[in-house]
Amino acid sequence: MDMSRQQAEPLYLELANILRTELGSYTSGDYLPPEVQLAARFEVNRHTIRRAIDELVREGSVLRRQGKGTQVLQRPLIYPMRADSAYTQSLSAQGVGVDATLLQRQECPASAEDAEHLQLDQYAPLIELHTLRKLDGHPVSLIRHRFCATRSELLASYRRGSLRQFLADRDLPLTRTLSLVGARLPSREEADLLMMPRHLPVLTVLTVSRDGSGHPVELSRSTSRSDRFQYQFIV
Repeated sequence: MDMSRQQAEPLYLELANILRTELGSYTSGDYLPPEVQLAARFEVNRHTIRRAIDELVREGSVLRRQGKGTQVLQRPLIYPMRADSAYTQSLSAQGVGVDATLLQRQECPASAEDAEHLQLDQYAPLIELHTLRKLDGHPVSLIRHRFCATRSELLASYRRGSLRQFLADRDLPLTRTLSLVGARLPSREEADLLMMPRHLPVLTVLTVSRDGSGHPVELSRSTSRSDRFQYQFIV
């Protein structure tokens, strides 16, 4: 392919635009052709191709996988957030395969913020469940769920799936009453678990959920890939 060096736009950006347009013909999880093949196709050196792909990596459109190549990522999914909405049910209704896995279960003392939201004393014992959410097999969100330690026995058998449904099935349906949304860069551990580059921001949501009597039961802090996930607030 003849690529003119006389363009006002740098060549690698021109190539990035072409590759970006072609991403629509790929399925999430597919891999781009190897850099050597792309370099031959566009009649440029591999350094130029690498810079073009770097642009797509920075945008979150593709991800370099060590020893495998450059993988195409999904476009962001929209989660409609209402007081009664549940992550798994809302996204499953969109035809998305949703899976939640328990990564860790631990006890911890309530921080001042935990105590305020859960209406407990500071340093009161809590039980924390750390879960990983995958959409169609791809990691998207990490969630730390905190409950008063008196709920430990109720939560003891939870291993995977919708935690909200798990509680509803045990006569403890919850309603979201507060959501605070923010953004920051991921930690190294978060980036590794979410399979994302560390320079891309994550969306954070602090959520308080209450039982039918209005008593706060759960405080959760979620960390989600901003390139794969969007929140839609419905009032």
